[in-house]
Amino acid sequence: MQSDNPTAAILVIGDEILSGRTREGNAHYLSQVLNSIGIDLREIRIVADDHDQIVAAIRALDKSLGGAWDMLFTSGGIGPTHDDVTADAVAAAFNVGIEINEEARRVMTERWQSRGVEVTGNRLRMARIPLTATLVPNAHSAAPGFHIGNTYVMAGVPAVFRAMVEAVVPDLPTGRPSVSEALEVLRPESDVADGLREVAEAFPELSMGSYPFQRGQRYGTNLVIRGLDGARVTQAMTALRERLAL
Repeated sequence: MQSDNPTAAILVIGDEILSGRTREGNAHYLSQVLNSIGIDLREIRIVADDHDQIVAAIRALDKSLGGAWDMLFTSGGIGPTHDDVTADAVAAAFNVGIEINEEARRVMTERWQSRGVEVTGNRLRMARIPLTATLVPNAHSAAPGFHIGNTYVMAGVPAVFRAMVEAVVPDLPTGRPSVSEALEVLRPESDVADGLREVAEAFPELSMGSYPFQRGQRYGTNLVIRGLDGARVTQAMTALRERLAL
C-alpha cells in the first residue's frame, strides 16, 4: 500500500512472551490504535529480557538513532525486579545516563503512601528514567513510562500499557487512517489467485491479501483490499467481484 503516513514499529520485550508462558496482546491492541489515527505499523519485533538485544533493536528501529521507522513503541521490562532491564538498555541505546527521576518518585510515593504501601528500593527502581527523557503518565498505577528520541517506553502489564497508550496518542503525529473492504468466497485460494493478482496490478497503490479458511468440508478465501482512498478501495473491490464473476 502506497502511503505517506508516519511509520512505526513495536518492540515487545520479555522472556515470558518468548517462552509462551504469557500470551502477547499489547502489540495487537496498539496496532489497531495506530491504524485508526493514520500511523502505518511496519514492524513488530520480540526480544528477550537481554540488555544487548534491546539496545540493538532500539537502534535498528528508531529513526532518530539511524533506524528504520519514525516512531518506536516498546512494551515490557520497566518493572521492579532484576530482570526488568529495559530502562537501562534504552539509556545505553541513546548514550545517556539514568537516575531516579524526582517527578516520577514524587508521583509514585504519593500514590503508595495514600494506599499505605511501603516505599522500598525495589519499587523505586521504577522511577529510574534515562536522562533527557520525558515521562509518560500512568493513570492506572502511577509508575510512569517515558519518551526519548522517537521511542515511547511503556509497561508490559496490559492495563498499564493501555493507560500509557491513551496518554501518548494525543501528541503523536498522525496521517490518514486506512480503509478496508473484505470479500468472502467459498473457493480455494488457488482459484482466486489470478483474479486477485490482476486487480492488484491495476490498483498498485492498494494492498490486497488473501486469507484461506476451511468450513466443514469446504475451502474458502477471505479477500481484503486496503488503502488510504476509500473510493479507490471500492473501485478495486468492484473490479475484483467482476473478475471473479460474483
